[in-house]
Amino acid sequence: MSLTSLSIAELQQKLRAGETSPVEVLQALEDRIAQVDPQIHGYLSRDFAAASAAAEKADVSLPLGGVPIAIKDVINVIGEPCTCASKIMENYRSPYDATVIRKLRAAGAIPFGRCNLDEFAMGSSTENSAFGRTMNPWDFDRVPGGSSGGSAAVVAADEAFAALGSDTGGSIRQPAALCGCVGLKPTYGRVSRFGLVAFASSLDQIGPFTKTVRDSGLLLNAISGRDPQDSTSLDEPVPDYTALLGQDLRGLKLGLPREYFIDGIDPQVESAIRAAIRQYESLGAEIVEVSLPHTEHAVGVYYIIATAEASANLARFDGVRYGHRTEIPSTLIEQYGRSRAEGFGPEVKRRIILGTYVLSSGYYDAYYLRAQKVRTLIRQDFTNAFEKVDALICPTSPEAAFKAGDRSGDPLKMYLADIFTIAANLAGICGISIPCGFAEAEGKRLPVGLQLLGRPFEEARLLQIAHAYEQSTEWHKAKPGV
Repeated sequence: MSLTSLSIAELQQKLRAGETSPVEVLQALEDRIAQVDPQIHGYLSRDFAAASAAAEKADVSLPLGGVPIAIKDVINVIGEPCTCASKIMENYRSPYDATVIRKLRAAGAIPFGRCNLDEFAMGSSTENSAFGRTMNPWDFDRVPGGSSGGSAAVVAADEAFAALGSDTGGSIRQPAALCGCVGLKPTYGRVSRFGLVAFASSLDQIGPFTKTVRDSGLLLNAISGRDPQDSTSLDEPVPDYTALLGQDLRGLKLGLPREYFIDGIDPQVESAIRAAIRQYESLGAEIVEVSLPHTEHAVGVYYIIATAEASANLARFDGVRYGHRTEIPSTLIEQYGRSRAEGFGPEVKRRIILGTYVLSSGYYDAYYLRAQKVRTLIRQDFTNAFEKVDALICPTSPEAAFKAGDRSGDPLKMYLADIFTIAANLAGICGISIPCGFAEAEGKRLPVGLQLLGRPFEEARLLQIAHAYEQSTEWHKAKPGV
């Protein structure tokens, strides 16, 4: 087994036993990226020299000592580009570390590589990047999901031991499902957003992509906790997220939301999910049908709230303080308009326009205010369900990876790719996607993801439930042929 195919836990054993060194690990990773990434295009940039300097000094006794971690190119790392996959930020370099990066460094990890994404994290396929799309490692003609498609693809292709992404409406869980790795969205406020370029501030959350559930717990241990620089991060105790791993599931109840098993799910995906449900029953969990009655409104509510917040957050990219500035404008207003027209891509423009519209005078009450009220009802649905069950079980995505270009001309169809993930962001709860099988298309095996949703701040319980399934199957060990 090659070094780059190891999980974090396996790599740590070798590092601490002196069987390899952080420098050797980083070189093996760089060699693998050079071999594979020209086909995948999961990375936008990487600074091998800076990572090598950190590897030379790495303390392998620390929780993540000597482990390189890839970073979605929307999270600030000092001295590194933070392009957000946008022309408007193409020449920007970060003057500071995001809080999650500082926490990773404190745990001994080495931030290495900037991963591709949909521009400003707006998309479900990583086709909206200004610097070219990322390919799915299982089939290069298909998308890796989005918006954190680069992060998912490099982990699945063994170009990274783990990666950080951000999840606003499914942008960690959906690409994890489509690429066949583990993707965790923590509870809103569990992980600091300071240093994450904002898309929708009440929905964004940073989380890990990993090869195993245990690795997700190890990363969450490092990045969680209150941050005085983020007023939305909550002062909740940070447990050991690996403490419950290995405990059995007897006595636990898993809810099956009837609204998540609907017409339109790919039959192969539904078959894999149903098999996973039967596996959970064999592990001792009780399956209980529950209802989330306001689910049908989630996509509409999301695309009002998220676009409204995006239109406000992206107002700062005006060609004045940083980012792209148009040449020789005749007025300040012309500078604003031309800088943004030249810098933003079509999907970002679409969402800014939609968000500005729903916030405008005469439409605020009809759209934005009403959406916030329905959001409260969606959150209450989950609260009611969690009074009956310990976690919810459902598909992550209604289908496996789709062909690149299939949905580029149909934004609504693209938006529906996140139909099963959006509600968790609106409710602020935690969720995880784990591999649970394969669908076949045109002779290619495509991963299927199982989604588990948990109560706020019960990531440890969620990881226990995910780990029990993972250890009873072989799905997480499957590798794409790259």
